[in-house]
Amino acid sequence: MKLAVISDIHGNLPALDAVLADIQSQGVDQIVNLGDIVSGGLFPAETADRLMPLNMPTIKGNHERQLLEQAFSEMSLSDRHAFTSLQAAHWEWLKTLPAQLTLHEDILLVHGVPGDDLIYLLEEVTASGVGPSSEARVLALIASRNESLILCGHTHIPRKLRLADGRLIVNPGSVGLQAYDDDTPYAHAMESGSPHARYAIVEQHNGLWKAVEYDWESAALVALSNNRPDWLNALRTGRM
Repeated sequence: MKLAVISDIHGNLPALDAVLADIQSQGVDQIVNLGDIVSGGLFPAETADRLMPLNMPTIKGNHERQLLEQAFSEMSLSDRHAFTSLQAAHWEWLKTLPAQLTLHEDILLVHGVPGDDLIYLLEEVTASGVGPSSEARVLALIASRNESLILCGHTHIPRKLRLADGRLIVNPGSVGLQAYDDDTPYAHAMESGSPHARYAIVEQHNGLWKAVEYDWESAALVALSNNRPDWLNALRTGRM
């Protein structure tokens, strides 16, 4: 089986369209979506409209959960923009999405880690900065799982890890937002280093990443028009 793995679209419809076009040329058997789909400063409703008819296996990210659970007054700017843009059909679709999903009995889809959509699996944040997780930390986080392929998102950083027991963990990176900053558990920035939309192809448990060009300058200007100047550099450069 040949899978295309997308994640962290964040309402960036031009990036999504470019990625889906590239995927079409790759001869994949299935596309899977790891969440954080609509929230951001761009095209929430249009992104949902593009994805819903495709019926691909899709899970919630932390932003979908927040949209469904948080009061508007508690939401981030990204979630507020999505909240005010989505229509009834979009909400019904989001409500159907599971928090995690097992495919073909041996492939696990999670946004963060099993049971928690906010924890990074393949990266660790310390007071000294961000770096790759140790294998011991990863094993502790997936201790309840035995799938041979685990697909995760959330960090926006493409990465793969082959465990000593042969299992493979793949993060495809982000389709729609190539850098962001956060303050939990310590202030840090996640930066892919270029503006390209990213996804992964996984075949026979070997990972290949694709970096896809799209009109990121136009996307940056849309974010600016939606009062998100904080997205400008992230979309243009992949850095904060």
